[in-house]
Amino acid sequence: MSQHSAGWTAPASEVLRVTSAGLSGVDPEATPGYQGKKTDGAESLASGLAALGDLQERLFARSAVGEAQASVLLVLQAMDSAGKGGIVRHVVGGVDPQGIELAAFKAPTAEELQHDFLWRIEKRLPAEGKIGVFDRSHYEDVLIGRVRALAPAEEIERRYRAIVDFEKRVADSGTRIIKVMLHISRDEQKQRLMERLERPEKHWKFNPGDTDERLLWDDYMVAYDTVFERTSTDDAPWYVIPANRKWYARLAVQELLLAALEDIDPQWPVADYDVAAEKKRLAAS
Repeated sequence: MSQHSAGWTAPASEVLRVTSAGLSGVDPEATPGYQGKKTDGAESLASGLAALGDLQERLFARSAVGEAQASVLLVLQAMDSAGKGGIVRHVVGGVDPQGIELAAFKAPTAEELQHDFLWRIEKRLPAEGKIGVFDRSHYEDVLIGRVRALAPAEEIERRYRAIVDFEKRVADSGTRIIKVMLHISRDEQKQRLMERLERPEKHWKFNPGDTDERLLWDDYMVAYDTVFERTSTDDAPWYVIPANRKWYARLAVQELLLAALEDIDPQWPVADYDVAAEKKRLAAS
């Protein structure tokens, strides 16, 4: 557990790591590892945000003076309306934006399609000292690619292997990879999508294609389980976070980030000048 894990009875990295049961072993309504209620979660999130901001600033400060040796990559995957945007706003969005690199991957462009599927991904990896966030990612190429048959089966198989090799190389270079699947129930998704249709200020968030993808729900669940089986490794494990309760999902992602940053343990860089002498010079100026 992180040092700021009030309310957690077990490390999030342990209780949320995907198991051989896959999605069938995860209740989207549950709050595994956390004993508090929604109000407790709000307090924990606020407390954790201060700690996250401090750790992120330390990591970024080291990069600013050329001493960074690590970065963090948060990969967010989910069915539509599961709360990826809320994670970006309420967890990552609360720290200094200088130290954040956000990439929201859409359908590949004509140029991107001329390259291997990982080409555009590698270009957006976080620099040293940064927290990178992928809002969707290279996993779209083995999820939608499989469900919608956008690539032959043998190509999908090749991509699983390519992803494992790619992520090992990224991890070996000093990037901590946190791969999160926000898991909501089918009924919860229907409720959230209907809310977008019932509220005019939410219409912009609704895409008729969301309903088309929803009709393939069972196929996506199978595709996700295959992704977990083929690509969850010690270098880059998958975490499945129950996301029917938005407050818990945000808290769980924050806890995973805190644990990763505390493991890196970034320290403030030491001044490469005489602090006392500079104080005197400034006072006399």
